[in-house]
Amino acid sequence: MLARALADPASVVGLDADGWAALLAIARAEQLIGTLAIRLDGLPMPGAVKTILADARASTEQGRRVALWEGEMARRALAAVDCPVVLLKGTAFVAAGLSAGQGRSIGDLDILVPRASLDTVEAALLAAGWEWVKPDPYDDVYYRRWMHELPPLIHRERDRMIDVHHTILPLTARVTPDAPALIAGSVALENGLRTLSPNGMIVHAAAHLLADGDLAGGLRNLWDIRCLVEEFGTDGLDADARRHGLEEQVARSLRLVDALFGAGNARGIDRLYVRRLTARDGWGRPTRPVTRLAFYIRSHWLRMPPAMLARHLWTKFRKG
Repeated sequence: MLARALADPASVVGLDADGWAALLAIARAEQLIGTLAIRLDGLPMPGAVKTILADARASTEQGRRVALWEGEMARRALAAVDCPVVLLKGTAFVAAGLSAGQGRSIGDLDILVPRASLDTVEAALLAAGWEWVKPDPYDDVYYRRWMHELPPLIHRERDRMIDVHHTILPLTARVTPDAPALIAGSVALENGLRTLSPNGMIVHAAAHLLADGDLAGGLRNLWDIRCLVEEFGTDGLDADARRHGLEEQVARSLRLVDALFGAGNARGIDRLYVRRLTARDGWGRPTRPVTRLAFYIRSHWLRMPPAMLARHLWTKFRKG
């Protein structure tokens, strides 16, 4: 229902009260209520729905302003650091004025910097008021040794988090993207910050969706990809995906975009992915627990080898 409404806004005309309630509940649960509000703006709808969507547009506009401000604060904090600072995900979309940023829900600020610059970047952020969210020694060592980012930081005054990445997948993952190539191909913004290239954005979104997580929030990632493809096309995408070892994930993400937002039909194992991505009832609650569990287990399998995963889970269990 939500995918159809996003792809074909006119399809919502004639929805009854239960249909609207289900659509809004699912959109909220998938963090796509702002995007839906933008897509449906101007269409005939009940007054109560119009009010809800107007509130959603106002909320996402506020989120956009906050995201841009946090990006600016990071830029100022890192101005003296001699390295490129690449915005990622939602903040990158709105900073570059892309269609993927229209109505998008934006959480933490995510940036990508060269791994060799991590110590300098970390010191500059700490000096500018950010502090550790997870002071636990085990978590600190785990992030620094195995993850694709520093332990998360939060600003002590603004209460906003920043995730500092040095690549786009954990170092323990089965795929090793070429982070220096992503940074080298990034695009400069007027303020000196950078974004990934359009193909880099698609590769990153596909990696985040299919090579790392359990597909939670996956519809939002797929909508990002759909918007990026519609705005920029796919010239050179196959070669870029191969460079990062993500050709399978990128190809599947494009098939899923076509199946959910286009005229395609999911085939074979892709149907399991669609089943997971659409696992919500009319109240927005999670459904299909077996499918969700299977993808949760898969996400851990992708992140690290079994023996390492067992040690990690045992350590976390003992720590409570």
